[in-house]
Amino acid sequence: MGHAILNVRQPHIVALGGSLDGGQSTRHALNHVLHAAARSGAQVELFDIASLNLPLYVHGQAPPEPVLGLTRAVRAADGLVWGSPLYHGSVSGAFKNAIDWLELLGKDEPPYLTDKVVALIATAGGVQAIQAINAMEHIVRALRGITLPLVVPIERAYHAFDADGTTKDPKLAEQLSRQGTELVRLADKLRGGR
Repeated sequence: MGHAILNVRQPHIVALGGSLDGGQSTRHALNHVLHAAARSGAQVELFDIASLNLPLYVHGQAPPEPVLGLTRAVRAADGLVWGSPLYHGSVSGAFKNAIDWLELLGKDEPPYLTDKVVALIATAGGVQAIQAINAMEHIVRALRGITLPLVVPIERAYHAFDADGTTKDPKLAEQLSRQGTELVRLADKLRGGR
């Protein structure tokens, strides 16, 4: 009688996002999702846009070490969390630049974000955070990833968190927690099929 081989490796979840302007709300939201993912058994890692200090992406340019660290982590990830503030109806330029560096994954086999699930969060000072979510969904599709159906647009984000990152709205806290749990569940299911 044969024995089943169990995949005991923890799912690896990588978050990418934040803001260059010192705003904390996107980073706080990402941290909430990562905490929920860790409670669900995942190994988690955060790449904060502000601390990455990435140069502008230029096709063919030699990637600096921060880019190599980011692309190594994304390559190894089972799931991702992306978070961007809304800038003029889309994602921030700094966030898009970080995503553009993922072109380095284009020659991988499988390429880009194939078989990776991506959870999406957007923050806005007003009420149009969904526009950044929509932009990120198009990017995920272009990179052959799978978007987690539960997205979290956070409107009037400057009111959403205390200075220490505590969520002021219990409903938002529940959404972010559920997103982290669902991300791990789906990422684990997808990697089980590999």
